[in-house]
Amino acid sequence: MADVDRHVFVNCPFDDDYRPLFEAIVFTIIRSGWKPRCALETENAAENRLDKISRIIAECQYSVHDISRTESDGTPPLPRFNMPLELGLFLGARKFGGRKHKGKVCIVFDREKYRYQKFISDIAGQDIQSHEGSVNSLIEKLAAWLRLQTRDSKIPGGSEIAKEFASFNAILPAFLKAEKLSREEMGFGDYCHMVTQYLDSVFG
Repeated sequence: MADVDRHVFVNCPFDDDYRPLFEAIVFTIIRSGWKPRCALETENAAENRLDKISRIIAECQYSVHDISRTESDGTPPLPRFNMPLELGLFLGARKFGGRKHKGKVCIVFDREKYRYQKFISDIAGQDIQSHEGSVNSLIEKLAAWLRLQTRDSKIPGGSEIAKEFASFNAILPAFLKAEKLSREEMGFGDYCHMVTQYLDSVFG
């Protein structure tokens, strides 16, 4: 298990449409020698969801945020602001959490570099990264950011990790068959375990 200072809080959508990007984030974090953390890591009905997210944020020095999903939905049509809320919690912890949290660092993604200014202009001072909905673009930018945090030359660049991610996806059905799981049944912990197994088998 990674040291606590290599825990990375992942704040992004968990729906089926976003799933390829979510899995790319998790794969890149693990491949870069870090431990992904998110609200999906535990299922405890006795724990309030916001309390769980706050606890994970408190335990993570680093975080990845994707605020690209803010479209209106439902009846009446309303925007989805869970991701900006969780980004706000992380930035609030950094600002007001005392010495323990002042060193928190994050990367923020959106579909387009300046789109966020239309709905959350208060973070205009942040350096927002655009992934344009592309798995490879997201991997390359996230890998570069993680590499910068550690300056670990043994970790490959994003283009290489993107190739490894594609190779892993090609054999993922075999991992699922061995685990007697369907794609729909695969949970966050299952996915992290299979990624780790794959990386261990390829890179030792």
